[in-house]
Amino acid sequence: MNVYLDNNATTPLHPEVKEAIISFLDYYGNPSSMHETGRMVKEKIEESKDIISQFLGAKKEDLIFTSCGSESNNTVLKSLLFSKNKNNQLITSKIEHPSVIETARFLKNNSIPVSFLNVDSNGLILFDELEKELSSKTGIVSIMYANNEIGTIQPIDKIASIIKEKAPEAIFHTDLVQAIGKVNINLSSLPIDTASMSAHKLYAPKGLGLLYIKDFNKMKKNFTPLIHGGHQEQGFRAGTENTLGIVALAAACKALTREMDEEIKRIKQIRDYFEFRISNEIDNIIINGKNSPRLCGTSNVTFKFVEGESILLRLDLNGFSVSTGSACSTGSLEPSHVLMALYNDPELAHGSIRFSFGRENTRDDVDKLVAVLKKEIGYLRSISPLKNK
Repeated sequence: MNVYLDNNATTPLHPEVKEAIISFLDYYGNPSSMHETGRMVKEKIEESKDIISQFLGAKKEDLIFTSCGSESNNTVLKSLLFSKNKNNQLITSKIEHPSVIETARFLKNNSIPVSFLNVDSNGLILFDELEKELSSKTGIVSIMYANNEIGTIQPIDKIASIIKEKAPEAIFHTDLVQAIGKVNINLSSLPIDTASMSAHKLYAPKGLGLLYIKDFNKMKKNFTPLIHGGHQEQGFRAGTENTLGIVALAAACKALTREMDEEIKRIKQIRDYFEFRISNEIDNIIINGKNSPRLCGTSNVTFKFVEGESILLRLDLNGFSVSTGSACSTGSLEPSHVLMALYNDPELAHGSIRFSFGRENTRDDVDKLVAVLKKEIGYLRSISPLKNK
């Protein structure tokens, strides 16, 4: 038995996506080639981009295919290094994805002014700090739409309004990687300038990302391509396109168009049922970010007096796949930077587990999970020096 509860890290392929991949395997031409074999693939890319842009509510020409959300984030932020304007300050938050946090540190080490905003105990940015940091020198504000560890959804409209008032020339970038497919989003009406997305978070394969630049033809002068070379993606992102990934993402978007509204409701009910049960059956826990708007399937729980890595391994032995935080931070012995930003308490941060539910999960999975959790948390606490100190 394996119950997969790590959908924020990556998702299994949707059955329709598998079918699309199999049916496309014989299309091997290079879409940049002028012969018929290449033209056929180019047509498939264009058809797929139509479907993807309709799902996202974006103009087709405003979408750039990349390799992943991290590349999209890097492309936007590192453009500050080449900016000829004096307004090159970056403002971001302390709970961003590592691809933003580490890029921000890299920029700071290369003389770009960077400000990291604090968050409250629910993971929402402090608006007074944002207002204080914004100025005519602000080049980019990068605030993620939804957090990958605790699921907190930021009030993007309010943030955009503050930016427009305090620094109208600043670019507002948001990391949408966790939100797409879990929240109804229309990019054309979202008050942002740029956004990053990733296919493998919405039941499509790994290796494909998207960069959204609103009004691309007018705005592209503000950005520098991360990868130079060929003419692909309107000359902005060189490299032969991941054609298989693009076709697969289109299939995922088709499926989500039909299923997403009902799945959001269903998954939220499963998440809420899980949190109801553990709140009533396991003591000394904290559901992180519970009092703010959250993604429907994300539940980040701190189990006091126990190390998160121990919980993860015990659950893994029992057939449950979970996470202690961002998959991009796996291997680090440091406590979650997100939970440290919330509590500034290494003990609480180290004791957290992220359960992220998806389309393949059921209430029965929750019943099995809670039974195992009660047993394993009880055992781990019985031998914990933290519990008995």
